[in-house]
Amino acid sequence: MEKTEVDIELSLELGKNFCVSSKCYPIGLSNDGYEIAVAKYDELLLEALQLRTEKNIRLIELETRTFESQLKKIAESSGHSLGDQFKNLDKSEIAIGDENSVEELRKKSNIEPVVKLVNEIIDRAVSEGATDIHIESVEKAVKVRFRKDGMLRKALELPVWVQAPLVSRIKVLAELDIAEKRIPHDGRIKWMNSGEAVDLRVSTLPTRLGEKVVLRVLKHAFYVSRLDSLGMQQTIYKAIQEIVNKPQGMFFVTGPTGSGKTSSLYAALREIVSKDINISTIEDPIEYRMDGANQVQVNEKAGLTFASALRSLLRQDPDVILVGEIRDEETAEIAVRAAQTGHLVFATLHTNDAISAVTRLRDLKIKPFLISSTVLGIMAQRLVRKVCPECHVMEAPTKEELLFMSDLPDLCPKAVGCKSCGFTGYSGRTGVFEMLQMNNRIKEAILNEEGEHKIKEYSGMRTLLLDGFTKIKEGLTTPAELMRVAMSEE
Repeated sequence: MEKTEVDIELSLELGKNFCVSSKCYPIGLSNDGYEIAVAKYDELLLEALQLRTEKNIRLIELETRTFESQLKKIAESSGHSLGDQFKNLDKSEIAIGDENSVEELRKKSNIEPVVKLVNEIIDRAVSEGATDIHIESVEKAVKVRFRKDGMLRKALELPVWVQAPLVSRIKVLAELDIAEKRIPHDGRIKWMNSGEAVDLRVSTLPTRLGEKVVLRVLKHAFYVSRLDSLGMQQTIYKAIQEIVNKPQGMFFVTGPTGSGKTSSLYAALREIVSKDINISTIEDPIEYRMDGANQVQVNEKAGLTFASALRSLLRQDPDVILVGEIRDEETAEIAVRAAQTGHLVFATLHTNDAISAVTRLRDLKIKPFLISSTVLGIMAQRLVRKVCPECHVMEAPTKEELLFMSDLPDLCPKAVGCKSCGFTGYSGRTGVFEMLQMNNRIKEAILNEEGEHKIKEYSGMRTLLLDGFTKIKEGLTTPAELMRVAMSEE
């Protein structure tokens, strides 16, 4: 039986006014796009919908009376989509020209519809659990996208003339120079969402089509996960427990930006934070608040760098130090010296896998004997999205997936999409991990400056790819998702 009832939530995503004026409405999502009800097939409307949604569209013709009764539901619905307040706004009231004075820029950025739009964008992003908000101009529009579970998803599209007042409003909130559009800016906004304090880190960048803005969402009450809830194998969990109870040495977590390195380090800290020890962290930015730790925010403009902060921390009688990132030779040298002199040091490095962290430390001019004597372990990780428990199905892997990993199970999870997961097919994330634990053969290989392949041979470790394969067999993620994030193959 053909579906006929309007999906109100999807109609708000498309735009309530757009549906009413275009005489169409969504009735659901297929695997690859929208199913749209119409009274009469319209090729131009089909193209317009494909451009608007950037998805495949299936038009379904309905009997006129049924169609009109459902369309009336949209018109009478109290909900509104992001940006609806701009639908009936006169462009001349809000558009900002190149010649406008600073006073005029500020005035137009404080017009009520602009204020409401910015408030709604931020509130919606925070409520949906987004980690970043992207506002960027394309040729004929302004796109707002939210990053959730590591993926950017389009939230709304606005007329191109909204870009200047929208960006100006955000710059006003972040106390940035709204008149200067030729150089990048960095700022922050203190925000309250349903009684919860949120930090927004604002970054602007001049582009050919105007300033692009990215807001990083940092919740004050962001929860520090338990180490055993991150999805790591029991052998890795036990190895980290042993490391965090050592009196001195270094433990590294590696991976690209956004792979959950800081979350893992804080989960490790949580194992020992209640002990009678002095824990200090140096971060940029501070992403978690942890009672029992002295947290230092890097401020390079004021001269407080990772290296200078670490040097000062060593005069504060610390037992455990977390360095948000080791990116230069000076910071690496001080961290290694701290690990030699009775301190347990946690840090992150940007490398693709655990073994290449050894090469990275050599590049940072750390001598082989210091690496072998101070490093306790190196963990690499990625985050993969978990399939939605409400809508996923089990299907045979595709030829492409079998080429990627030949011994996949006969049936693997496949993402579908439903209201529960925001029609993405995924809900939440889990980690895939690999751990390089130091043993005498590995230490000797490092001392002899042997290549990465030899260290890997001596380690016998379970790789990121194999750990991801286990997550597929457990029904937690899909082959397609592992293929998307896997950067370190056999």
